[in-house]
Amino acid sequence: MGGMTYTMTDTTKLSTAECYGIALCELGEEHKDVVALTADLAKSTKIGMFGEQFPDRFFNVGIAEQNLFGVAAGMAKNGLVPFASTFAIFTAARSLDQIHTDICYQNVPVKIIATHAGTSFGQAGSTHHALIDMACMRSLPNMTVICPCDGAETYHAVKAAYDIEGPVYIRINRGFDQVIYKDVNDCKFEWNKSTLMNDGTDITVIACGSCVFEAMQAARIAEADAGLKVRVINMHTIKPVDEEAVMRAIMDTRRIITVEDHEVMGGLGSAVAEVVAKSGKACAFKMLGHQNAFSTIGLQEDLLAMAKIDANGIAETIQEMMHADFEADDAWDDEF
Repeated sequence: MGGMTYTMTDTTKLSTAECYGIALCELGEEHKDVVALTADLAKSTKIGMFGEQFPDRFFNVGIAEQNLFGVAAGMAKNGLVPFASTFAIFTAARSLDQIHTDICYQNVPVKIIATHAGTSFGQAGSTHHALIDMACMRSLPNMTVICPCDGAETYHAVKAAYDIEGPVYIRINRGFDQVIYKDVNDCKFEWNKSTLMNDGTDITVIACGSCVFEAMQAARIAEADAGLKVRVINMHTIKPVDEEAVMRAIMDTRRIITVEDHEVMGGLGSAVAEVVAKSGKACAFKMLGHQNAFSTIGLQEDLLAMAKIDANGIAETIQEMMHADFEADDAWDDEF
């Protein structure tokens, strides 16, 4: 059957990046057309694990991210399935032209693993925080965008990427991630379907990446403090977004909060807002994330708290949103 296995004592060591390296090595065993490319960040991104196991299928282009994606596109045009990895901000900001023209315009199966996303590389400073990458990648035709919540989900996302047609962007953190799934087999991942993490009828929190754990903690706080039943949705696939899950949240709870370690414009919040607007249904809606501002330097947990996308910040917003009023009859008959 294959698949990653580990004991309870190993879980704290399994970051999203490490699980990505394990999954990629398994893909290398299963598929001889898989190749891996790095821009001199083999150790930092964990793609070096593939290089150690398959040195003849591993390529380091040096500190030249634009070339990384141009070379990957050429390999894909010649029948290979390249997995190219570098920091998320270098992917989205420095190499957007090559991804746009060489990869997406030609619709070739380059799988991009973008690490150190959001504020996960907090101490490196604002230039190394990736707060715009999902907005950039969402806007590119043919691109699938996935933001896993932890190591186990990352493992499944990387394995799924091989079978997804066209280019794929998988956004993961630097490491030191919270473990949501204690066993990789507990993670039931469908790349184009969200995952219900906690059911509820009072309000819905839709989160992705590291904010899924924070949303789950906030739901527990809200239930303990006020008896609220908070629905938590792990929207790991940002494009295509799971419209059915959003519509169920609108109809069932009429209050939605989105949470992401990303700019609120163009990422998860925007994707959900587009579904809400298209539906013609009224609901109380708020997007939590970085509000048109660069993040400062610091530990990620402090930066999440400053942006109010940690458990306490989300719980505070849940309480605020519960005061949002609707029509007295609370009926849908007069809605478009």
